[in-house]
Amino acid sequence: MAHPIHRITSFHVVGPFTLTVAFSDDTEHRIDFLPVLHGALFWPLQDPRVFNRVALDSQASTFVWPNGAGSDPATLRD
Repeated sequence: MAHPIHRITSFHVVGPFTLTVAFSDDTEHRIDFLPVLHGALFWPLQDPRVFNRVALDSQASTFVWPNGAGSDPATLRD
């Protein structure tokens, strides 16, 4: 059984802690990250200035923050 590989192709910050994310399968999801911004790696992202510094990592096809936080595209897609 083959599992699809999901890649993030673009994203936009659309609100506080919220991104609209486009995937390589032509789907788009609006994701509110606030409920998961806990723990040592994600807690700093509760500062909107830090959260909004999100960038697309073209090699990994996902986005990352300057502190090294990131997310798995498949988890975000599903």
